[in-house]
Amino acid sequence: MNGATGKINLKNRSSGSSKKISGDTRNNWVTMMFVTHNRYMCFRRQTHIDACIEALKECEKFGFEFGEFGFAGNHVHFQVNIPKRYSVENAEIILKSRSAKHMFHKHPGFRKRYPRGGFWSGYEHHQSTGLTNLEESSRYLKDQQKHHNITVIGQQQLPLT
Repeated sequence: MNGATGKINLKNRSSGSSKKISGDTRNNWVTMMFVTHNRYMCFRRQTHIDACIEALKECEKFGFEFGEFGFAGNHVHFQVNIPKRYSVENAEIILKSRSAKHMFHKHPGFRKRYPRGGFWSGYEHHQSTGLTNLEESSRYLKDQQKHHNITVIGQQQLPLT
């Protein structure tokens, strides 16, 4: 500080850190939950679960990165790293619309249950996960079927004997 003027001289000042950060170090891991419209139990069959995972993973071409998935009959929990160019709201819109289209394409029978095309309800839940809580969140997602006492029906075709 200059005593005569009372101003601080900021020239030649540094933070003291010599570390250089390479690339984007920001992570935007979020745990989301989407609920089916009217809470219909659509995720009791393995083929429906696989189609939903496939639909969400198609969004990886937009920069999304997915972690664990957990299905519980009428809703899905999942971890997603949202690219920095999208807000959480925009990411939700992209993920819901793309996955709904894919679900109706793979399982046309859903059109009978959802004639207006609204597969997902307006409700959603999201919370920031971060790298420190990622393992805890993964454990929670893996236990969804047990937590909600849901039995998933496998639809494997058996050979005729």
